[in-house]
Amino acid sequence: MIEPNELNEIAAHVKSRLTDLKDAQKQGKKVVGYMPEGYLPEELVLASGAIPIGMIRGGDQAAVESSGPYVSRWVDAFYRGQIGYLTDENDPFYSILDLLVVPITDTHCRSIADVVSVYTKINLFQFGVPRKKSLNGLEHYKLGLNRLKDKLEELTGNKITDEKLKKATDLCNRERELFKEISLMRKADELPISFKDYLSLHHSSMIADKEFMVAKLEKIVSNLKKQPHEKPEGPRILLTASTLAYGDAKVATLLEESGATVVIEEVGLGMRPYWNNVSTDGNLMDNIADTYFMKRVFPAWGRPGRERLDFICRLAKDFRVDGVAWYHLLLQEGYKLESFYFPKILKEATGLNMLLLESDYGTFETAPLRTRIESYVHSIRR
Repeated sequence: MIEPNELNEIAAHVKSRLTDLKDAQKQGKKVVGYMPEGYLPEELVLASGAIPIGMIRGGDQAAVESSGPYVSRWVDAFYRGQIGYLTDENDPFYSILDLLVVPITDTHCRSIADVVSVYTKINLFQFGVPRKKSLNGLEHYKLGLNRLKDKLEELTGNKITDEKLKKATDLCNRERELFKEISLMRKADELPISFKDYLSLHHSSMIADKEFMVAKLEKIVSNLKKQPHEKPEGPRILLTASTLAYGDAKVATLLEESGATVVIEEVGLGMRPYWNNVSTDGNLMDNIADTYFMKRVFPAWGRPGRERLDFICRLAKDFRVDGVAWYHLLLQEGYKLESFYFPKILKEATGLNMLLLESDYGTFETAPLRTRIESYVHSIRR
């Protein structure tokens, strides 16, 4: 397992990050916030000399409720929460931004851009993310990235050169490699890291200084290779989720308390896509677009629709799981629709049963979720 001092040092860095960002702004640096669906290449932000920050906070019912005057309740809880943070100006991370970038993936995400543009003075940039993988879709996505590149150069006054972009890409590639290396270690019977710690590393990486985070991950990987690990007693679980925000640890905690162990996950929003690196040979902008759009497994709102479902089945086999927990936020229509027919696909491909979990960040949902999870884990044990 990760040494406590490593996690403590990362937590201390994240806690002091706001002060660091304010100091950087005094020196002329720009802070660029982004919605963490995985379609904003941090490489571009870093190459411009700006500082990327993921807007990853969630799980807070109060923030969801404060979005009431601005947006319909038929938007999922994470995005309503983002609207709450961005409009009430009580969260300093949401108030410090020089630019907010919103890649528009669906109507829920679009609601953030709409509210920000109408009700706030936040400097906003949005671009579309096509719903289907195709050459036309790739060209549309590349157009958005090139517009973003121009916007970042205008914001910072710095030209994004090939040299700067390659340096930033190398750094981001290394971070992805380290996350992938840690994840692959979890194929073993002896688990090197808990799911909650692994999720915490992802969340921290969206706020921390990139070079600091890569250095810490290097040390963590080195230590994990040297240490002996314990074999968990409970069933091995794959967790697939629409959203896992910082502050939304309810399901992870309940799975752990039930005796289950999450050994692999597939998450649409809230974890850094790490399975593919960006090639640094040839045109870097083309390579970035190809990796972030074509090579990444789409969340449930995208097509081809079977890609993600088949990917989950492959992960279930590769990581030898005993069950699959499907967790989505209420009103995430793509995930809700797939949750009806995926159990049949999963059963035919792996022989496993699926547990369906839904949340609206409600304060009274913990007990029903606990009952469902405990019953599912008991059925696996039996």
